[in-house]
Amino acid sequence: MECSWKTVLLLVCASLGVQYTAIRTLRDSLSGPCQGPYRCQSRHFRDSRWRTLCDDSWMPVDSPRKHILLFATTRSGSSFTGQLLNQHPGIFYVFEPLYHVQQAFTNSSSRLRRTLDRRSLLGAYRDLLLNLYTCDLHFMENYIRPEPQDHVTSSFFRRSSSHALCSPPVCLEAGDVAVSDSPDETWCPKKCGALNLTLASMSCLTKEHVAIKTVRVPEVGDLRTLTEDPRLDLKIIHLVRDPRAILASRMMAFSDQFRAWKIWNATGRQPRYVDLTQITSTCKDMVASAATGLQTPAWLRGRYLLVRYEDLAFNPKDKATEIYRFVGLEMEDRVRMWIAKNTNSNMSSPSEWNYRYSTTRDSRAAAESWRLRLGYDIVRTLQNLCNDTLALLGYKQVHSAAELRNLSHSLVEHRTFQPVTW
Repeated sequence: MECSWKTVLLLVCASLGVQYTAIRTLRDSLSGPCQGPYRCQSRHFRDSRWRTLCDDSWMPVDSPRKHILLFATTRSGSSFTGQLLNQHPGIFYVFEPLYHVQQAFTNSSSRLRRTLDRRSLLGAYRDLLLNLYTCDLHFMENYIRPEPQDHVTSSFFRRSSSHALCSPPVCLEAGDVAVSDSPDETWCPKKCGALNLTLASMSCLTKEHVAIKTVRVPEVGDLRTLTEDPRLDLKIIHLVRDPRAILASRMMAFSDQFRAWKIWNATGRQPRYVDLTQITSTCKDMVASAATGLQTPAWLRGRYLLVRYEDLAFNPKDKATEIYRFVGLEMEDRVRMWIAKNTNSNMSSPSEWNYRYSTTRDSRAAAESWRLRLGYDIVRTLQNLCNDTLALLGYKQVHSAAELRNLSHSLVEHRTFQPVTW
C-alpha cells in the first residue's frame, strides 16, 4: 500500500505550535504505511525520506524564525551574494522563485495579459513570498508550468542553487557531496531527479530560517505589506551595484536583448533604436529604493540594510559578517570556507566567466572589470542618465577614456550607509 500524495494537507502558519500541528496533520493524512499493521516497517518505507514522516523526532526547530529577502536587480551580484546565505546550514534558501510568477503572467493569453496590471503582478509576488516564508511550497504549483503532478515537478527554476533542495531528505542521492561545495547545475537534477514539493516543504519546516533571492520586485516600497505582516520577521538586504557595471554584465549575459548596446560599444556610435530604458529604469528603481530605505520609515525600521556589491567584493569577509549581524545570525565556518574558496579564484576555466550565474571569481577583479569592457561614449551617456543614482550610492564619474581605464584609481567612494535614526 502506498501513500497517496493527493490526500496530503500541509498546513503552514507562522507559529511553531501550528507548524507542529501541520506536520502531524501531514503525516497522519498519509494512507497506508504510516498507519495500521504496515507502520514504518513496510518495504515502501525503506527509503528514509518516507520514514521521517512516521518519526516524532522530525519536528520544526524551536527557535524564532528569520525571514530574509535578498532584494536586488539583474546582474548586480545577487547570485554570488545569495550563496553567502545558502551556505548557512540553518537557512532554507530559494533562488528566484518569482521567476515562475513572471513566466505565468507572460505566457498567459494576450487578452488576459491586457487585464493584468503591475499591481496584480506585485500582488502575486507578495503572495508567493508569504507562502514560501511559511514553508508552503505547494503554493508554487499555481505558477509552475507544466503543472506539477502529485506535487512533483522537474521545472523548478534553478533548484540547483539551493543546498536544501539538493540535500536529504529532499534528495538522498546527494549524501556523498561535500557540504562545503556549492550546488552544481548538473549533478543535482541528475542525482536527485524531479523535485517533490511536499518533501521540500517539510525540509523547510526543519530549518531555522528562510532566505529568498529576487531581482523581480522593482522597489522596496512594494514590500511594505510583508514588513508589516505579523507572521513574518522580515529582514531586507538591498544589494546595489554601479549601474555602469550592471550594464556591462547584462551586455555579456543577455547578448540578444542588448545587441544594440553591443553595436554602440563596438562602433562608438549610438544606434537610433537602442532602448535606454533597459538601464534607466534600473537606476530609477535603485535610487528610489535606496532613498526610501535610508530614510527609515517606521515600516522599515530595523529591517533594511543597503549593501554595495563592490564593498562585498573588496572585503568579502567583513561585509559578510555585517550581513549576518544584521539578520541576527552567527556566520558559520562553512560560510567562511566558501568565501575563501570563491573570492580568490583565478578563473582557470574561461567557460566559468561565460556561465551566466557563476559565483566563483576573483571578486576584486570582477568588481572593476567593466571599466575595460565599456567604451567611454556609453559610460558618459550612462553617467548623465543615472547621475542621481551614482551620487547617492557613492560611485565616482569619469571624464575621459584614460580615466575610465585607469584601474589604479577606484571609482567607489568610501561610504558608510546608515539609515536615519529618529
